[in-house]
Amino acid sequence: MLNALEVFTTVVVGLMVGVEFSVAFVINRILDALPEDSGQLGRAHGGRMLGALMPVWYIGSLVLSAVWAVAGWRSPGAGLVVIAAALLILSVIMSILLLVPINNRGKTWTPENRPADWKQQMNRWDRFHYVRVAVIIAAFTLLVTALA
Repeated sequence: MLNALEVFTTVVVGLMVGVEFSVAFVINRILDALPEDSGQLGRAHGGRMLGALMPVWYIGSLVLSAVWAVAGWRSPGAGLVVIAAALLILSVIMSILLLVPINNRGKTWTPENRPADWKQQMNRWDRFHYVRVAVIIAAFTLLVTALA
């Protein structure tokens, strides 16, 4: 049963990393290259869509990692899982304090109501997001290593 939990947790976290990596290095670059207001509208839509999904995914990944850490406490990779869970906690804290406030504003913007500094706010979100992606990649790497 522990083996199934380990694999399931690793897959869930890995898929989350893939989505967030894609947002950072593919989707946002595509949106930024679109003409006129299309990129801003795309970011607003993405903020609404992913803003509803990602909290469940982040918290779910954290809970699964914590359960793995507790259930496999005496296993050789338990320390790695605990560190991975701590990194996932950090990613949730970063999300709540740094990214969600910007996302909550950005998802309501239209070309008619967006603030003059909307691009600077999106650039700030992108920078925070790059750091968060690095954190969850590190957590994923630790979980994969703990499987070995």
